[in-house]
Amino acid sequence: MLSGIVIAAHGRHYLVQAESTKLHCVTRGKKSDIAVGDIVNFKHTSPDQGVIESFAERKTLLYRSDQYKSKLLAANVTQLFIVVATEPGFSDDLVSRALIAAEAAGITARLLLNKTDLTDLLPKARERLKLYEDLGYPVHEVSVRSHPTETIATLNPLLKGHSTILIGQSGMGKSSLINLLVPDADIATREISAALDSGKHTTTFTRLYMMGPDTDIIDSPGFQEFGLYHLTEGMLERAFREFKPHLGHCRFYNCHHFNEPGCAVLTGLDNNEIASMRHALYRQLVHEASQKLY
Repeated sequence: MLSGIVIAAHGRHYLVQAESTKLHCVTRGKKSDIAVGDIVNFKHTSPDQGVIESFAERKTLLYRSDQYKSKLLAANVTQLFIVVATEPGFSDDLVSRALIAAEAAGITARLLLNKTDLTDLLPKARERLKLYEDLGYPVHEVSVRSHPTETIATLNPLLKGHSTILIGQSGMGKSSLINLLVPDADIATREISAALDSGKHTTTFTRLYMMGPDTDIIDSPGFQEFGLYHLTEGMLERAFREFKPHLGHCRFYNCHHFNEPGCAVLTGLDNNEIASMRHALYRQLVHEASQKLY
């Protein structure tokens, strides 16, 4: 039995790196519960192919889910970069959901604002990101295409010693960022579709790139939705950072923080200690979690 790390996943097909060798591996039967970043044990079926028999215990697992199924994003990541841009417009809903997924999984989260060279759009983007900065999530500003040297200088110290996954909608510049940080990544980039205010999909599968000792970066496909149906109500309330000072102070021990009298979270909302947009998302996520069918 040999071991390696999964560096790419597409359906039930995986690319596994074992030292300097890359192998195309599959799982036995119809299992597809392996994620990029997993340390797997496999057996050779030919010199460049293998079958995965098992995987090591994970330190972390990041995934999204809807009411029918879950989609594994990456295992053993220590850091999440949510990539947004001045253009096209980014979704606050997706940003908040990704932050909540990271909190629930015990993964450090940062926001990366790209395309800061578009100076006329920069103030509005900064204003929107201030909500997350005030919650304690660092926001790092870069311009991958206009200031590549400065971008590398900003990000390399943050990436060192971490397994970092990049998440964001299409068109935010994730692929350009990967090409800058990993020159041989050879990811094709696409022009932004101005009509749809959304980038065309340029990455069709999740892939991990080694950057050095104990350092790797994972690129994920651009997506527009981030379902969290797998999180229970208790997990959700603890994943909202701004709720934490108020938890345990409600009149009722089983308070849902919706409209109960004596709710400390609602008091925090009334006192502007909790943003109405975030509380509305909490209500939406609790509703979604009650709808799951899988």
